[in-house]
Amino acid sequence: MKITIINGPNLNLLGKREPAIYGGQPFEAYLDKLTALFPEVEFTYFQSNVEGELVNAIQKHGFSVDGIVLNPAAYTHTSVAIGDAIAAITSPVVEVHISNVRGREEFRKLSYVSGVVDGSITGLGLSGYELAVRWLLDRNK
Repeated sequence: MKITIINGPNLNLLGKREPAIYGGQPFEAYLDKLTALFPEVEFTYFQSNVEGELVNAIQKHGFSVDGIVLNPAAYTHTSVAIGDAIAAITSPVVEVHISNVRGREEFRKLSYVSGVVDGSITGLGLSGYELAVRWLLDRNK
């Protein structure tokens, strides 16, 4: 099974950026844990702070993998283009947010992504990625 994880802006700073909200672990260390936990999965990982690069990654992987775990980060609330890219592909997409975006600032309650993904996981820290992978595995049985 092939799963692509795509992370948006500022997630390259995990472990350094606001650890009270996002935790103290870099994503690459967590990805090692996921790889060990799911040896049957071939993971591809992509992170960018650039909206167009995220759209390109969604389009590149969205017809060839068994699932995408996507954390569009701040682009969740601003990017029609990312929402359109998700709507255009055939691979299932699970949206993940480390923090509870609905419990934060008012502008974070708007999402251009949630209506076009197969499911959303918010506020469960990095474990949201594991839950997304488990759902994709169950879906593809």
